Amino acid sequence: MTGGQLMAEATRRLGPYWTMTRSQVYRELPALAEGGLVRVGKPGPRASVPYTISANGKRAFTRWLNEPARIGQLRDPVALRTAFLDYLSKDTAEEMFADATEQHQEALAEARAAAKDYSDEDPNAAIAMEFAIGYHRSALSWLKKR
Repeated sequence: MTGGQLMAEATRRLGPYWTMTRSQVYRELPALAEGGLVRVGKPGPRASVPYTISANGKRAFTRWLNEPARIGQLRDPVALRTAFLDYLSKDTAEEMFADATEQHQEALAEARAAAKDYSDEDPNAAIAMEFAIGYHRSALSWLKKR
């Protein structure tokens, strides 16, 4: 799988509840290869480079999955700006909340659709998608109070 294919699949499967950038993925792949966790294949069209997980990579992944999990760090720009509402005009604040509401409604619809798509294909992915659904529902509930 090339870096671009990895990114597309990761975004499809994880994007609703785990953010990543293309630059992060492309920066990490060579480091993973250097550490023996992935193997680099022969370059393909347009200099695409395929990667496959190695046996060491599978073992490292399994170890990581079995480590105690900690909750993530919340970083929400709307919540952050809300802490400084005294410095925003009323119109700017209302526009921010309206935009955030629209974005969360769209993301909620996408997460619901993804959960439905995954329900037969990958039940565990569907369960994980429920986190994104709950997050967007909670954000919309909070935004209604503003």
